[in-house]
Amino acid sequence: MADEVKLFGMWASPYSLRVELALKLKGIPYEYIEEDLSNKSSLLLKYNPVHQKIPVLVHNGKPVAESSVILEYIDEIWRDNPVLPQDPYDRAMARFWAKFIDEKIQPTARNANLAEEKEREQAVEECCQQLKMLENELQGKPFFGGDTMGYLDIAALVIAFWFEVVREVVGLDLITEERFPILCKWIGKLQDIDVINECRPPKEKHVNYVRARYEAAKAAASN
Repeated sequence: MADEVKLFGMWASPYSLRVELALKLKGIPYEYIEEDLSNKSSLLLKYNPVHQKIPVLVHNGKPVAESSVILEYIDEIWRDNPVLPQDPYDRAMARFWAKFIDEKIQPTARNANLAEEKEREQAVEECCQQLKMLENELQGKPFFGGDTMGYLDIAALVIAFWFEVVREVVGLDLITEERFPILCKWIGKLQDIDVINECRPPKEKHVNYVRARYEAAKAAASN
């Protein structure tokens, strides 16, 4: 009996993209279910009652939540085309830097985008320091995963593509060739990979979505 795989996601979510990309890289057929996060479905609430968030992978009726947990689950269930490194130390480092992206770089970048001028300068400097630490992990190799894309490349897609969309909305250019030549070269390689482009949100629609969220966040911060 074939595996039944469903993914509850949202088109503009970088976390959904991570899971979609991993499934496509491994050639796993799946059903995608788009969620309206302003009106969450009863199935989403059933499958992820703790966080009530996307993405959620449902494999043969069993739900798995949180993008990083889902990626590891996928890698353990479907062994072909592994995304996590095979070496235990390399695997631990990939997990460490993925967590660094989610818990350090993304919040700092969000602060930089929303801050007023004086606070923004400090947040930009902090974010650039963090991005430089991450860039050092790319030294001497085309991808974080080595010769091919891996777990950390998938986790870092938010930096490759979502930062670019936010730049168009906010006007803050965090990642430049001058500051981060290695990261920029890596982003260029990602842009040439068909399976990634299949998963990326439509550019104009994505920009409009981010602009609406940015304006709502600024309005909330000023109240």
